Amino acid sequence: MIRSRNLVLAASSLIALASIATAQNASSPAAKPAAKQWVAPGTPGSEIDGTVFHAQVLLSTAGFSTSVIDGKDGMVFKKAVRGFQQSRGLPVSGKLDGPTRAALLQGARPSTVTVRLTRDDISHDYVYPFPKEPEDQARLKRMSYRNMIEEVAERYHTTPRTLIALNGPTALIGIGQTLRLPNVIPTARNYSSVTGDHAAMFAKLNVDSNQPAGDHIVVDKSEGVLKVLDKADRLVAQFPVTMGSTKDPLPLGTWKATTYAFLPPFHYQPSLFWDAKDKGAPEEMLPPGPNGPVGVAWLDLTKEHYGIHGTPEPSTIGRAESHGCIRMTNWDVLRLSQILKPGFTAVFQA
Repeated sequence: MIRSRNLVLAASSLIALASIATAQNASSPAAKPAAKQWVAPGTPGSEIDGTVFHAQVLLSTAGFSTSVIDGKDGMVFKKAVRGFQQSRGLPVSGKLDGPTRAALLQGARPSTVTVRLTRDDISHDYVYPFPKEPEDQARLKRMSYRNMIEEVAERYHTTPRTLIALNGPTALIGIGQTLRLPNVIPTARNYSSVTGDHAAMFAKLNVDSNQPAGDHIVVDKSEGVLKVLDKADRLVAQFPVTMGSTKDPLPLGTWKATTYAFLPPFHYQPSLFWDAKDKGAPEEMLPPGPNGPVGVAWLDLTKEHYGIHGTPEPSTIGRAESHGCIRMTNWDVLRLSQILKPGFTAVFQA
């Protein structure tokens, strides 16, 4: 029965992080807590590199996303560093060298913040177990989070595993509980272009309304990032993306992003998916929600069936394939919609 397990979990605030993380979908590697004994961040043996973690927070604040903030020095992190270095006129190495750290630290933002969880963090609107098949998903009212730790992790641009690494597996989660979280708190929440439930969603995902003004984007297949340029072709922001696959390659060319849809339903057409089990199966209209196939936003492109959209699996961005579209974390696609106005030009190149 869908929801039954999470109704029990949501009924109590005295749930340990590691316990609730095990209720995540088993297909999500980021949901599995570390098997080794927990070591506090800043202590030798912690799986979080404090310097990298702080840099990720500062890079994100500066407009150069690393996708999830997890304190790991990987290819996505290096790409963000390279973009930041390019934008600041620094030697482009992808390394967190002295000049780069000095430039980042001008942001003067601590790496973490201590948060007493409220109903803004814990909605108690969960779906567990989360159905895998489209026909079962179509019966849901909303493609909600699976549980509290997934919800809090997405709100603070991180992963359930990182929350455990920050706080320890016995830390409690629920309304009234206090956790140490990545410091992605916005400086402002004035979302003039969106209203009502959509504005609440921007606030829910800690999207800052103070954003640079972009004019167009360039997505280069060889780089694996989406670059936002201003009218003078200066790099003002950069996001890791998942773009196409061997079956559905990135549609090279120049397109326009004409309209934005927030919390969109998804028209599942199995005939358009090369990996669909049954291409002759009935089409389904899947409800909106953060765990839907396109996440919380769809920026429609003039290339039919293609768009820039969110994802239910933020930890896979830049590391997996898509069905040809440009996929971003839910918080990054919302941020992009604040940086660029509908009608912007999107250049896709090899």
